[in-house]
Amino acid sequence: MTNPTFGRRPILALGAAGLAAPGLLLRPAAAQPAWPSQPVRMVVPFAAGGPTDVPARLLADEMSKVLPNRIVVENRTGSGVVIGTDMVAKGPQDGSMLLYSTVAHAVTRAMFPTLPFDPIADFTPIALVGQVPVILLVNNDFPARTLAEFIAQLRENPGKYDYASSGNGGAVHLATELFLHAAGGLKVNHVPYRGSSAALPDVLSGRVPMIFDIAASALPYARSGQLRALGISTKERSPLAPEIPTMIEQGVAGYEAYTWHMVFARSGTPPAVIQQVNRAVNAAVNIPAVKERLLSFAMQVVSDSTPESAAAYLRSEIAVWEPLVRAAGIRAS
Repeated sequence: MTNPTFGRRPILALGAAGLAAPGLLLRPAAAQPAWPSQPVRMVVPFAAGGPTDVPARLLADEMSKVLPNRIVVENRTGSGVVIGTDMVAKGPQDGSMLLYSTVAHAVTRAMFPTLPFDPIADFTPIALVGQVPVILLVNNDFPARTLAEFIAQLRENPGKYDYASSGNGGAVHLATELFLHAAGGLKVNHVPYRGSSAALPDVLSGRVPMIFDIAASALPYARSGQLRALGISTKERSPLAPEIPTMIEQGVAGYEAYTWHMVFARSGTPPAVIQQVNRAVNAAVNIPAVKERLLSFAMQVVSDSTPESAAAYLRSEIAVWEPLVRAAGIRAS
């Protein structure tokens, strides 16, 4: 494939303006303007019980305690995230329907030849909840003990090795392709699975020698010694795994990759409602028990996101991932 020059996301100022004082968070419902009269649905375009659904339900429960109406999570899967996302894009513009999505929102336009919605024009980002990094794992028999040795092995043997992913076009697939580009255009064959739980046994057995996986599922294998961790996708060493060096410090300049969680509303939702939901999200993620639970998913929580900083982050992610998806020829399966 032709390797373009991919933009790298800017450092964003996630200002404290999105986090109101505690007293404001508990303001009585009567003082909050323009809140929808009907129940609020939070659409999750992923399966129930998964790593996106569980944090969404956790937040919805806590947000319900400070908002006038309870938030009910509704899973709408199909065509990747298209069906659930389109449901919100065509939903009411009063805040009674929200979207809880991931980095998948940033790549739909590039992965699908046609879409019934525009991921930017049809949505208003409300808050970035957090980022989840990925970790490179290799089978213990793989002939590389450091990232430098790993890159050299792949460079000397183009097309010889396979890598596993949790699915075509998913966060793990994207992170791997970005790494292969950033490390100099390495040639490795993609073997997609239906989730990392299906892929990891083949990495453990050596049938497929490597996988980038989200930190929550990768860390137990790395710490038990079942697989070897060669690097993490964060800009600086993660407090979740300070023993694992970053790709950047090992010479892969500018390499950062995350799946992330964000709350959206349909465009045209009143600004007062957007701000009210934003305050509720920030209130929820700042509860110690909630933050601890999100950390169990290896999520780096953003505790002071604003609608403006969330929108800027989304634009920066689209600028990174759309050129990569098109250059790599990644299409929805």
